[in-house]
Amino acid sequence: MSTTLAAVDAHAGSARPTMPPQIPYIIANEGCERFSFYGMRNILTVFLMSSLLLAIPEELRKGEAKEVFHTFVIGVYFFPLLGGWIADRFFGKYNTIFWLSLVYCAGHACLAMFENSIRGFYTGLFLIALGSGGIKPLVASFIGDQFDKSNRSLAQKVFDAFYWIINFGSFFASLLMPIFLEKLGASVAFGIPGVLMAIATLCFWAGRRKYVHIPVATTKDPHRFLAVVRTALAAGTAGKVFAGLGVLLSIGALALTPDIGIVAALCLVLVLTLGFGGAGAWIQLDRARTAHPAEAVDGVRAVLRLLVLFALVTPFWSLFDQKASTWVLQADQMSKPEWFKSSMMQALNPMLVMILIPLNNLVLYPLLEKAGLKLTALRRMGAGIALSGVAWIVVGMMQLWLDDKAEVSIVWQVLPYAILTLGEVLVSTTGLEFAYSQAPASMKGVIMSFWNLSVTIGNLWVLLSNSSLKSPAVTASIAGTGLSTTAFLMFFFAGFALLAASLFGLYARRYPMQDNYRS
Repeated sequence: MSTTLAAVDAHAGSARPTMPPQIPYIIANEGCERFSFYGMRNILTVFLMSSLLLAIPEELRKGEAKEVFHTFVIGVYFFPLLGGWIADRFFGKYNTIFWLSLVYCAGHACLAMFENSIRGFYTGLFLIALGSGGIKPLVASFIGDQFDKSNRSLAQKVFDAFYWIINFGSFFASLLMPIFLEKLGASVAFGIPGVLMAIATLCFWAGRRKYVHIPVATTKDPHRFLAVVRTALAAGTAGKVFAGLGVLLSIGALALTPDIGIVAALCLVLVLTLGFGGAGAWIQLDRARTAHPAEAVDGVRAVLRLLVLFALVTPFWSLFDQKASTWVLQADQMSKPEWFKSSMMQALNPMLVMILIPLNNLVLYPLLEKAGLKLTALRRMGAGIALSGVAWIVVGMMQLWLDDKAEVSIVWQVLPYAILTLGEVLVSTTGLEFAYSQAPASMKGVIMSFWNLSVTIGNLWVLLSNSSLKSPAVTASIAGTGLSTTAFLMFFFAGFALLAASLFGLYARRYPMQDNYRS
């Protein structure tokens, strides 16, 4: 039988917190799933450039490959909204994870079978985006469900282990898949991640009788999040004006579809709708207290505060995900051994994560706390965003050397990878547990979806910046700076992240922390 909440709560009075025995099944699932995902993702740009997009003129192929890659990443981090909503409202986390994992496996099969068909290959990318994206917020929140207030002190350690195993899978995928692609061909290189995804699904299924299952609400709550937001928006003129402005701007975003593409346009619509709708609800939220209880209104305010923090994290993801596109393309210009493939540099990122997570927890954080500096979750995240900007300044400097026709060894990329990876550990491992702890009980899946949506929006900024380069006026302005387009964008994104880090730090000072673990 499945573990019940009552059985778990019976141990709440235990003096010493214990680790839930079902955690290894989820960790094993995540390790195999991440190998499958990064295995295909890390060879995607290279495969597009060298095989699938050969019909496109060479001078346009690089931009097209980069656009396909970031469109795919946008899809992966957009579908968490769908997965979180389905799980919270209908099927629960376990069932949603299991069935979408099968969709995920079907996507890998398409990549292996349709290496020479753009339509078939893109169908596979869509299915992987749906499956991977749909389960992404649920696995993390499902881990959180296995804990309660009696053992929540262990939760951050498990989220660290969760992120460590993600990078364990990513490390071997990054190192091996470029070799498999070259030596064994695309069908095998894309087929191996499919086998790992099937093993991941089997591991998750094997623990089905041990998990804590939070029951799905069987009745529609009249005081749910969207109901309170609608009441607030309708309660006054200002809210309606903000919502209406968001609708008008969204229509304008759809009109940009020919220039920026349908995926970027739809994501921009989502950003504008959430931004202006949320702002309108915020300024009139207290007026909703006449129709909803105080705890429901306060819960909505807590969620809106949280979404502001998530929005300020989006520039970090703009920089982080370009290591698999912009940094790989830069590595192509660098000197390296003949056997070494540019995309293999990405193995450095997960390797460093596996080193930094235990090093931070066992050495760095205790030393800083002894020195009187307490690294709260928000301080870690703000520092991580800033470090990503520093990493891109370093990459930009190396691009200036390359633009001057200097020979630059690929070893130089180790430095920005190290800085960016430290930033990733501070942002991502901390953000997973932070997002779960701040989410009201009825919105765990959806809030984790919004955390993943921040990655989508980060990649949206990349697509919009690439689209702007199609304008002769923009390219002429960049040329006037004396920098190449690539170098200019590197410094632009660095400034973008540093500005976001400053705003994050200012906002975090007044953020009221929540503790929404089960009793």
